Amino acid sequence: MTREKPKNLWLSRWGFILAATGSAVGLGNIWKFPYITGEYGGGAFVLMYLVCILAIGIPVMMTEIAIGRRGRGSPIDAIARVVRENNGNPAWKLVGSMAMLAGFMILCFYVVVAGWAFAYTVKMLDGSLAASSVEGLAQTFEAHNANPWVLGGWSVLVALLTLFIVGRGVQAGVERAFRWMMPGLAVMLLVLVGYGLTSGGFDEGFAFLFSFDASKLSGEALLAALGHAFFTLSLASGAILTYGSYLPDGQSIARTTFMVAIADTCVALLAGLAIFPVIFANGMSPSAGPGLIFMSLPLAFQQMPFGTLFGVLFFAMVSVAALSSAISMIEATVAYLNEKHGISRGKAAIGSGTVLLVISLLAMLSFNVGADWKLFGTTLFDALDYLTSRWMMPLGGIFMAVLAGYCLRAEIMRDELELSPAGYALWLFMVRYVSPVLILMVFLHALGWLGFDPLERWYWIASAIALLTIVGEGFRPRVMPALAGR
Repeated sequence: MTREKPKNLWLSRWGFILAATGSAVGLGNIWKFPYITGEYGGGAFVLMYLVCILAIGIPVMMTEIAIGRRGRGSPIDAIARVVRENNGNPAWKLVGSMAMLAGFMILCFYVVVAGWAFAYTVKMLDGSLAASSVEGLAQTFEAHNANPWVLGGWSVLVALLTLFIVGRGVQAGVERAFRWMMPGLAVMLLVLVGYGLTSGGFDEGFAFLFSFDASKLSGEALLAALGHAFFTLSLASGAILTYGSYLPDGQSIARTTFMVAIADTCVALLAGLAIFPVIFANGMSPSAGPGLIFMSLPLAFQQMPFGTLFGVLFFAMVSVAALSSAISMIEATVAYLNEKHGISRGKAAIGSGTVLLVISLLAMLSFNVGADWKLFGTTLFDALDYLTSRWMMPLGGIFMAVLAGYCLRAEIMRDELELSPAGYALWLFMVRYVSPVLILMVFLHALGWLGFDPLERWYWIASAIALLTIVGEGFRPRVMPALAGR
C-alpha cells in the first residue's frame, strides 16, 4: 500500500520535541506533580514515578507516534489508514475517535483551570493576593470562582489564544509558538529554582524531593505514580498521535520519545525544586494538595524578598505551560476537520472553537450559578474530568497497546520504530504484556474497583503479566487475526 503523502510536517525534529514536550508539560507537571509528591512522601514517590514512565509512558508514546507517522493524519484517519494497510477491521478507527473526543472534552474544562493561572499572574502583580493566612487566600480563590463574568472572561481568553495559534497552521502557528514558549518556560523555571536556592529552604526541599525512604512506599502511591506517568505525557488524548503524524521520515521515534519523556520529567522535578524550598522556608506543609500553588505559594511569596516579582514570574510560567497543553488538545480536532473535510485551518479553528466556548462556559458555571446543575449526579466540570480521566483515556491506552501489540503485522511497527532486534523485542513485550496490565490497574483503581493493594499483592500483578505472556504467545496466531478483524 502506498503511504499517505504528508500534508503538514514539522520543520525539524526539534519542532516535534518542543511541541510534544509542550503538550506533556502542563499543569500536571507544575501543579499536580509537586502536590502529589508532597502527599506521598517525596523521594520514594519520585522513584516510583520514574519507573512508571519507563513501564507505561515511553512504550505507549512510541506506539502513538509510530501509528501517527505511518497513517499521516488525525487520530481517526491515521488509525484507519494503518488498519487498512493491515487489512484489518475499519472499526479500529473508533479508538482514534475516542482519543480525539477525549482531548477536546479535557480542553473544555482545562481552559477554566488554565484561566486561574492567567488570572493569578495579574492578581500577583496588582496586589489582589494580599492576605495574612492560607485561609484568607482560600477565600480569594473562592471569590474569584464565584464571579461568572471574571472566571468566564479568563477562560475565554485562554480559549481564544489557543485557537489563534492553532488556526495559523502547523509551522506558522503551532511550531512557531512552541519555539519561543518552551525555551521561555525553561528560563523562567530555572530562574525560580535559583530563587529557591536563596530562600533558606532549598536543602530541606531538595532532601524532601530526592531522599529515599522505603517506609513511604505504598500501594496508593504506586497507583498515583502510574496514573500520573500515563496522563502527564498526554497519552490517549489524540495529541501525541497527531503530532506524530507531522514527524518527518527518518527521525528516530525511540530517541525522540526518550527526549520528550526526559524533558517532561525534568520540568516536573525542577518545578518541585522551585516550589518546595519556598514552602519549607515559610514553615508550610508540602502536602497542601491542590491549594499548594493557588493558596500556599502566594502567601509564601508575600513573605519573601522580591516575592511579588517572583510570584508573577511563577504564575506566568504556569500560564505558558497551561497554554502549551491547551494547543495540543484541540490540534487533533482541527487537523481532522482540515484534512478529512477540506475545511481551512482558520475556519476549522473557529468552528471547533465555537463548540469549545459553549461547553467550557457551561463547565465554568459549575463553580457559581450552575453549581446545582447536575450531569450523572455531578457538575458538568467534574463530569468531563471523570469521563475523560477515568474512562476514555485508560481505555484508549489499552486499545492502542492491543492494536499495536497484537493486531498489526510486525513489519509495520518495525519499519516505523527502526529499533535493533533486542530493542524491538523489549518494546513489543512492554506494549503487549506490561503496559496493558498497569494501565488496567490505573483504570480499575480510578473507578474504585481494584480491591487490593498492588504492593502487598505484587505477585498478583507479576502473575497476570506472566499469564498474559504465556497465553499471548501460545494463542497469538489464532487470536491476532480475530482481534484485527481479518
